[in-house]
Order: sequence, then structure tokens, then C-alpha cells
Amino acid sequence: MSNKQGTTDVILIGAGVMSATLGSLLKELQPDWNITVFEKLDKPGEESSNEWNNAGTGHSALCELNYTPEKSDGTIDITKAIKINDQFQLSRQFWSYLVNSNLIENPSDFIMPIPHMSLVEGDKNVNFLKKRFEALSKSPLFEGMEYSDDPETLKEWIPLIMEGRTSSEPIAATKIDSGTDVNFGALTRMLFTHLQNQGVTIHYQHQVKNIKRGNDGSWELKVKNLQNGTVERHHAKFIFLGAGGGSLHLLQKTGIPEGKGIGGFPVSGLFMVCNKPEIVEQHHAKIYGKAKVGAPPMSVPHLDTRYIDNKKSLLFGPFAGFSPKFLKTGSIFDLITSVKMHNIVNMIGAGLKNMALTKYLIQQLLLTKEKRMEELREFIPDAKSEDWDIVVAGQRVQVIEETEAGGKGTLQFGTKVVHAADGSVAGLLGASPGASTAVSIMLELIEKCFPEHLEEWKPKIKEMVPSYDISLKENPELVQEIQASTAEALCLTSELQEV
Repeated sequence: MSNKQGTTDVILIGAGVMSATLGSLLKELQPDWNITVFEKLDKPGEESSNEWNNAGTGHSALCELNYTPEKSDGTIDITKAIKINDQFQLSRQFWSYLVNSNLIENPSDFIMPIPHMSLVEGDKNVNFLKKRFEALSKSPLFEGMEYSDDPETLKEWIPLIMEGRTSSEPIAATKIDSGTDVNFGALTRMLFTHLQNQGVTIHYQHQVKNIKRGNDGSWELKVKNLQNGTVERHHAKFIFLGAGGGSLHLLQKTGIPEGKGIGGFPVSGLFMVCNKPEIVEQHHAKIYGKAKVGAPPMSVPHLDTRYIDNKKSLLFGPFAGFSPKFLKTGSIFDLITSVKMHNIVNMIGAGLKNMALTKYLIQQLLLTKEKRMEELREFIPDAKSEDWDIVVAGQRVQVIEETEAGGKGTLQFGTKVVHAADGSVAGLLGASPGASTAVSIMLELIEKCFPEHLEEWKPKIKEMVPSYDISLKENPELVQEIQASTAEALCLTSELQEV
């Protein structure tokens, strides 16, 4: 056992896109701070951030129908869609700042322009989509969205999907060209290279085994070096738990009251992938459908054009699965060891309230490849089984907690930041829209955890993210300015979209 000791200003646990984003922001705001990163694996971006562990959608509510629910009076609620779009604009601005400042290079290595589309079938769904289109079109954030229920127009937009379609049901789609495909794995690796160049210390194959508060209010971490088995002690004034599904266990180790009562439910995912060029070239869009009645939001089917390692492919899914692991590289005991006296009521409550989800997961687990192909053929009628393979995606741990609206045992589908009252520790829990809104989430974390620095930092934040603290939905001119400038910096111009 080693007696190695280390003291730093900030410790980031987990080398995913969230830690990379927070570290990059803090290095710009406070360059003299010492930052240390601990990652259990041997490289960054290998869990949820990895390009094969997520759909790579730049989530901005352009196509995701679950962000625009229909209210009881028949109107469409676009509140969440506007919020998520606004948040994604912050990410685009920060990435543009890094590119323009020569802190990262070649934005096309992590972000590509791709139309975002929604596709529905049946009278009721077509009516919903038209109302959604009309509601969103009133916002400057969704300028350029098109709607069509004309089969000939749809054949031009989505030839692969329309070819061989024999259903007599009405069909409609929306299309907007300002969507993106984001390789969050590549972005994560680029950001960590940047952080290393800025003097950030990154320890791979180091696992945090325990966290406790010292007498002076700082935090002490017990860290195991997985290469040689030695145990080290590290101290910091601030800790960020950015370990994906592993963050819940770390949060529990801190003992902060804000983490009490919170549980987690892991859901794994599968995608069908096609790499045959003659098929891939027939489709150029991320196209989202509508979840089946009774299915959870995570089950929204979508057919995505992806750019990974400069190669274009198609992904379809997701298909849900179940594993008790909280990380793809986790332990089968993750779920059971996360159950504590303080959260057991919420965990039991979630089980009782979500029988439909349990049934759905069981049905998904029993699906054969041919059954999955049948679902794919609802998108691509002529899809052949031999052209598609199965890829296992990442683990997502959905938050379980007591809420005012849902009571005890409420299963949350979203992203949640939990922080200590004194701001000395914060953890990120949950799933989508996650990485797409990383900059917004980390700026919110900075506000909560470093309030004493905020006034001093605001000018720099505004330099990096010009729309910070501004509601874009009320400023159409600023929306146009930001979308144009970030499209140029990130090489997302209309000329490229037509290529």
C-alpha cells in the first residue's frame, strides 16, 4: 500500500464528456486552478460518451416528438422543446469558442450537419405532427422547419423509407436542415487532449474507492491505482462526480443529505447498424418516429445517419435491454449495492409504479433479430436481415426519487445535477438529453457551486457563450446571429449540408 498524497483545487471523477466540459470551462475561467481527473478505464470517452454507446444526436428538439407533448385541450406544449434547443445553442457557442481560439481543431471530426426529421403514420399522428409544426414554427429557434404529407415530396426527402411502402395510412414528416450528428466520443477525446495541454493531470486506470469530508471541509479521496494495486489519498476543495452510471454510488459515498433518497434503475440499449454503402447512401437524416402507446420515452424509434471515423453508417433503434450493471464495464452487483435504507422506499415504489416498463423491458429482452427487423421494416419496408448487425450501446441509469408531482418512487427520464449545500461536491445523474446540453448543465453547476466567483467570471462566460443569461426565444436577431456564427465556426454551413 502506498502513502502517496495529493492536494488539488478540483477533482473530476470520470473522463466523459461532462467532466471534459466542466474542466474546459473552469480552465478558461480560472487558469491558475489545479485540476486532477481520475478515470477507471485506460482512456477517455469509453462509457456513455463513446460514439457507439449513444445515438449521436445533437439533441435540440428539432425531431424528438416526446419533447412536445399534446395537452388535454389538444394544443402542443413546446416549453421543453424550446428549453432544450436553447441549451444546445450554448453547447454550439462554447465549441465554436474553442475552435476559434485554436484550443481544439477540425470540428468536422466531431460534428456534422444532418437534417433532423420527424415521421408519423395514421390520421391522429399526422394531425399531431401538423399542430407541432405550426407551434414550433412560431419560435425563431425552429426557423426553417418544413412540413409535408405529400408522398411525392416525402420520396425526395426519404427515398429509402418510402421505397416499397404499401400502407394506405396517411403519412407525414417535418424536416429541418440545421440538425447535427455529434460524435461525443471524439469530442471528449479532443477536450481531454486540450486539458492535458493546459496542465490538467489525468490519471487513467485509477478507481475512486471512497470519499469522505475532512475536518477542514475539503474532501479526501481513497483512490486505487489499478495498474499496480497501490492506494493513494487525494484531497480537493471541490469534487465533480461525472462517472455516468457510476456517479450514484460515488454520491452515496459522500454522505451529503442532498443525495439521500435517490435511487437508480439501469437500462441497456441495442442498435441495428448498416454499413453497406449502397444502402447507407440512400438515407441522409436523423428521423424520429413516435413511441408506441404505453412505451417509455427512451423507446422512441429513430433511423440515424452517423459519421464515425469519417465513415457514414445507419443506426436504427434503440431496443431496450436490462442489465444490473450501472456501467457497461460495471459489476452485476451495481443495482443491488445501490439500494440503501434511505432510498429503499423510493426503489420499491418505482417498481410498483412502473409495471408497464418492466413488461416492456421483458418483451424487449425476448426479441429475436428477426423481430427487431420487423420493427425496422416499419421504417424501411425493404430492409434485409443480412444487411444489418446488432451493436450493444451503453448503460443509462434513470433517476428514482420522490417528487412533488409524482410522489415517492418517481422514475425520472432526464438529466439531474445533485450538489451539496456548500457547493463543494456535485454529481450528474440520469440520461438524455445529457451530452448535447453539457455546456448548459455545467454552467448551471458553476452557478450553484461557485457563486462567490460568478460576478468575476461573467465577462469570460459571455465571451465564450454570448447568449448566456439571455432567453433566445425572445431575441430572434440574436438567434440568427448565433446560428450563423456557430455554423461557420463548426463547418455546418448550408453549402456543406448540400454535399
